[in-house]
Amino acid sequence: MTLLAVHLALTAAYAGFQWTVRALVYPQFAEVPPAAFPAYEHAHQRRVTRVVGPLFAGQGVTTLWLLAARPPGAPAAAVVAGAVCLAVVLGITGLLAVPLHRRLDRGFDGAAFARLLRVDTVRALAATAGTLAASWLLLATASG
Repeated sequence: MTLLAVHLALTAAYAGFQWTVRALVYPQFAEVPPAAFPAYEHAHQRRVTRVVGPLFAGQGVTTLWLLAARPPGAPAAAVVAGAVCLAVVLGITGLLAVPLHRRLDRGFDGAAFARLLRVDTVRALAATAGTLAASWLLLATASG
């Protein structure tokens, strides 16, 4: 039960973080003066990694643990759904968001920024779905 509670806490923390980035942080990018944008973007990447790195690592550990040793009463579908959600988040991050941030490192680019917002919305939705899967796991084992 403790593993499931930790897993839920990590997924919920990441989802909250992701929605904060999507709703608050990224919209501010368009307000940064063009001459200051590359330094702003670089600082954003450095700082955000300090927050998201431990959340990704923690979710990775708990997800792999759940896949390897599913607790009694934990629905396999919920474990797999959560793993898929995390894979989507990590895939989008590595294959789409990081390259877009690297493009923005060179200066504000309206097309790259618009794409980053779309990509990040998918990431936030996947993170929310992962939190729902983690909630399902915890509730199913608590009532079982």
